[in-house]
Amino acid sequence: MSEMLVIVESPAKAKTIGKFLGSKYKVVASNGHVRDLPKSQLGVDIEKNFEPKYITLRGRGDVLDTIRKEAKNAKKVYLATDPDMEGEAISWHLAHILKMDANSPCRIVFNEITANTVKKSVKTPRAIDMDLVDAQQARRVLDRLVGYKISPILWAKVRRGLSAGRVQSVATRIICDREQEIMDFIPEEFWTIAAKLRIKGARKAVEARFYGIDGKKTDIKSESSANEIIARSGSEFAVTDVKVSEKSRHAPAPFTTSSMQQEASRKLGFTTKLTMMIAQQLYEGVEIQGKGTTGLITYIRTDSVRISDEAQQQALEHIKNQYGAEYAPAKPNVYKGRKGAQDAHEAIRPAYIDLTPQAVKTSLNASQYKLYKLIYERFVASQMSEAKFETTSVTLDANGCTYKASGTKTLFPGYTAVYTEGRDDDAEAETALPAIKTGDSFKADSVEAEQHFTQAPPRYTEASLVKLLEEKGIGRPSTYAPTISTIIERGYVRRDKKQLIPTELGFVVTRIMKENFRDIVDVKFTADMESKLDLIKDGEQEWSSVIKDFYGPFKDTLDKASESIEKVVIPDEESDVPCEKCGAMMVYKMGRFGKFLACPNFPECRNTKAIVEKIDVPCPVCGADIIKRKSKRGKVFYGCERYPECSFVSWDKPAKEKCPKCGGMMVHRMGRSGGYTACTAEGCGYVSRPEKKENKE
Repeated sequence: MSEMLVIVESPAKAKTIGKFLGSKYKVVASNGHVRDLPKSQLGVDIEKNFEPKYITLRGRGDVLDTIRKEAKNAKKVYLATDPDMEGEAISWHLAHILKMDANSPCRIVFNEITANTVKKSVKTPRAIDMDLVDAQQARRVLDRLVGYKISPILWAKVRRGLSAGRVQSVATRIICDREQEIMDFIPEEFWTIAAKLRIKGARKAVEARFYGIDGKKTDIKSESSANEIIARSGSEFAVTDVKVSEKSRHAPAPFTTSSMQQEASRKLGFTTKLTMMIAQQLYEGVEIQGKGTTGLITYIRTDSVRISDEAQQQALEHIKNQYGAEYAPAKPNVYKGRKGAQDAHEAIRPAYIDLTPQAVKTSLNASQYKLYKLIYERFVASQMSEAKFETTSVTLDANGCTYKASGTKTLFPGYTAVYTEGRDDDAEAETALPAIKTGDSFKADSVEAEQHFTQAPPRYTEASLVKLLEEKGIGRPSTYAPTISTIIERGYVRRDKKQLIPTELGFVVTRIMKENFRDIVDVKFTADMESKLDLIKDGEQEWSSVIKDFYGPFKDTLDKASESIEKVVIPDEESDVPCEKCGAMMVYKMGRFGKFLACPNFPECRNTKAIVEKIDVPCPVCGADIIKRKSKRGKVFYGCERYPECSFVSWDKPAKEKCPKCGGMMVHRMGRSGGYTACTAEGCGYVSRPEKKENKE
């Protein structure tokens, strides 16, 4: 009999925690949620004060049988799910299933999975926080009411398979509104003038840009105006003023969930979904050579920028040892969180300051290493001294035409020795000016004008959309990634490189929502609802009353919308593939597993085809094309297009090049240290890895 049973969500987390607690403890995983609202029905009893109807999730039977058995044999059961609303709700559901008293000291939480923190949490259990549980229930019920009441209307009026959501519909509207701004934008012409000045001692010409006439800012609207200014300027430029000043730039705060997602998008090209998946792995624990399963970072769902005193002192010692005492600030850096931010957890940081990215690189795959390095360096930089710069601003006169030149020189790198923030726009490189003083005169090698047009606002990227959602108070850190994934999977938005572009379907659904469910897609209304959910979490509001206040007006809107919305027909996109049964050009359809081709003459012709993606590699058996396929479970594999006549199949993507050792087929694979190609011929064993490049910021 185990003296203590500890229940967590994931097997990886169970393995990490089990290593710290010793033989008296048994650690098991619930594999996430064990109960939820049913998919086949609303699952909310509106007449009984919006009471949720929970069912045991399909596939959790064996897991729950194991947990019940272990709990029956244990003297004490601790619920150690994640330290947030979702985790609190999972613990509450587990307590219900195991017939535990939720008010007893059965709940343990920890912000980081380290030996000291885990052992300390076991000694200080608490009751389940019902305010957190109620806040999660309110959010779940609210989202279910919106989704399950509006979605059938969209099915009936537009097409099957569509959905609406409290946050996803607002996000889609934001992207559609931006696209409309871009389409409505009328560009305006303007010109800039740049003079290349020959300055003694400078390695290259210094650029001065036209500012105005006689010191007053002047805009240039036409080529003729630009030519007049160039003619008037001539080639002699006299320095009328030089201003030199020192500026300091404070280190950026350590990561919150939102800022981590934004920076991983900008600097690593990660989607928000990928970022959160990898961050979860780093938090729960990965196998580190010589240390076993180790949690590398603190909890990943947070909007706090607070750091514990212990972690801060460890960081300062590390900075002094690695970079020198001058890189550690005299007074530790403290950051102010945004208004309304929850401070339940610390910011995201490394759990062990001595486990540098380089020290664990061989134990991580390429994506894990990149994200861990980003988190580690951001945290270290956040605790470092300010960067100091010397800025020089030069004003020049050329026959009454005012030009300006500027430069920046680093005096002390401070935190920039470790980390520089990514940007959504293109930042100009910093350049230092040579020694220039008032009264100097320079010749211009050239004075040239360039035509420009004002630019429409940029499309949203995942990074800029997450930033806006956070600023507007829409959703919470844990909702950004699934929201963006949902609107892409539903076909409302498509991702083109980094840009999020609305589809015709996205525009149609947004128009229907704006005309009939104005509150649901209203940014302020959605933000206010988030504030009410926060009041429930803080114990200041009863959860069912919040739902009741929302549902009354919402029900009236639903009744009106069902009658007033007219049927919308969105024509299917035609392909260049003819139907082999009737000759019509097949059209693209969206199904459960993504796009496919279908005959437009349905139901007379029911022919459908998968969209074939060739990989430009011949089949090693028969020489035909190899195509990308998906299994019934949605897993990608590669097979011959002549199947079933040819049975070639491979889970790994075949490579174009042949094995230089034996001439056999090579495939692409992913290892802990990144991608490589390997020969598949039995007994060969040839492996080709890309040359390692120096990693530069």
